[in-house]
Amino acid sequence: MVHKIQDQITSTIPVSRIRCIASQVIACMPPNFLLLDLGMAISFATIAVPSLLNAKEGLSLDETQASWFGSLSYLTQPVGALLSGPIVDFCGRKRANFLVNIPHLVAWILMYFSWDLPSLFIANGLLGLGTGIMEAPINSYVGEISEPSVRGALCTLTQLFTSIGIFVMYFLGTVVDWRTAALISLVVPVSSMAFVFLVPETPVWLLSRGREKEALKSLCYLRGWTKIEDVKEEFDELVEYSKKLQKCVICDKIDDVTKSCEHYKMNTFKRSMYKFRYVMLCKETMRPLVLVMMYFLFFVMSGLAPIRPNMVNICGALGMAQDGKVVVLMVGIITFLTALVVVMLIKVVGKRKLAISAMLGTAIFCAALSAYARKNLADSVYSYDTSTFPTEKSYLPLVLFYMVATFTGLAVPWVLLGEVFPFRSRASAQGIAAASNYIFSFLGAKTFIDLEVNLKLWGTFATYSGFGFLGTIYLYFYLPETEGKTLQEIEDFYNEDKSRTFADDPFINFFKRFKRKKYSM
Repeated sequence: MVHKIQDQITSTIPVSRIRCIASQVIACMPPNFLLLDLGMAISFATIAVPSLLNAKEGLSLDETQASWFGSLSYLTQPVGALLSGPIVDFCGRKRANFLVNIPHLVAWILMYFSWDLPSLFIANGLLGLGTGIMEAPINSYVGEISEPSVRGALCTLTQLFTSIGIFVMYFLGTVVDWRTAALISLVVPVSSMAFVFLVPETPVWLLSRGREKEALKSLCYLRGWTKIEDVKEEFDELVEYSKKLQKCVICDKIDDVTKSCEHYKMNTFKRSMYKFRYVMLCKETMRPLVLVMMYFLFFVMSGLAPIRPNMVNICGALGMAQDGKVVVLMVGIITFLTALVVVMLIKVVGKRKLAISAMLGTAIFCAALSAYARKNLADSVYSYDTSTFPTEKSYLPLVLFYMVATFTGLAVPWVLLGEVFPFRSRASAQGIAAASNYIFSFLGAKTFIDLEVNLKLWGTFATYSGFGFLGTIYLYFYLPETEGKTLQEIEDFYNEDKSRTFADDPFINFFKRFKRKKYSM
């Protein structure tokens, strides 16, 4: 009798909000460790290039080889990103989070034992491939297991782990050589694989495979290890959402595709082509895909990405008052701190204002760096030749560079990647969008040396500033506010009339009213 009364009392006590959020944070640990590894991978070239460039002992790179080494991982990342979508859809979100660690395991081992330039470049290429493959599993999993009220914070938390990874690699670059740093990095993918065994598959993916009992159990775990009664309403909504996913993507009329729909009788290739047309080329996929790809273009070409591989030497070329390795370490700390700030700000300010402010700030301080370089640096200064560096040091370029790093860290393109796509195309669209980011990053990193040769450092930063100002204008007119919206609400938003694609902003609304009034006269 006592146990029955206790059970009745327990069943009436709602799960605390802290417990509910804690379960989702724990579930995010495998993708968080993936992003920790990703941050270390994308910043590895920054600590390796200064040691390898014209090295007198061991492996050595000339200017052209260093440029290719710094950008090679960006070239292989799009291949991995395009593969990540099919892997996630076929294997599931949880299993994919386990499998995508394998390329980095091999890469870090090969990097440590690299005995010649081909093995060194292959290892770096594998780092890029593994980084690309991680994209869809990370963003799909976090976006699907989280509640709308905390999704923005959890997606930003993943960005925080990327920042931690960048900081850790920059720190390792100041205390150990690049081979030892590669060996230490092995700990991260192993830890990520271990965490996968502690978390459930996403309820949406399980429902899409007809595994309702497992989906319900997963949802109970993700909402604070609670009982079925506490998640019944949300589960019923997910079931209704999953039923829509069972409809034929061509005729959108028949639920039971496998038995009744005439399109199911098509051959596999033809049916796949129709699915691509109706799933990937539909407006609820293409609109957010274009938005995210354009955001990535402006984000990459206005921030730190193009200069990351040669950052240490660029600091020397600008005549900064601190050693280049110390500056790089401080950039890692700033990236980490700004990621923390984003976690706290995103709920209050929203993604739209944060994204626009970050882009504008980056553009302004890149322009300031350009003006400083134009006035104070000789035309002979070349970041790949240390003998041309200025002897006089200044704190002004140091402060301006730190401000660029700060505003770059406040950007939120990866947060949008986890929530703006519909379920049917989510993994593939995320893979394509991530691939575009890495293509832009490769082009930015590879063309840096050409920009510097032709336009000098001041012209290079002026170019990046121009991208930043254009990006600010684009985001102002086309980036909607998604904070606090459910995945279904976001999907419905992009499925409506084209006019709704414009962001809800007072200036834009005034412009629309003025335009309507003008044509009505």
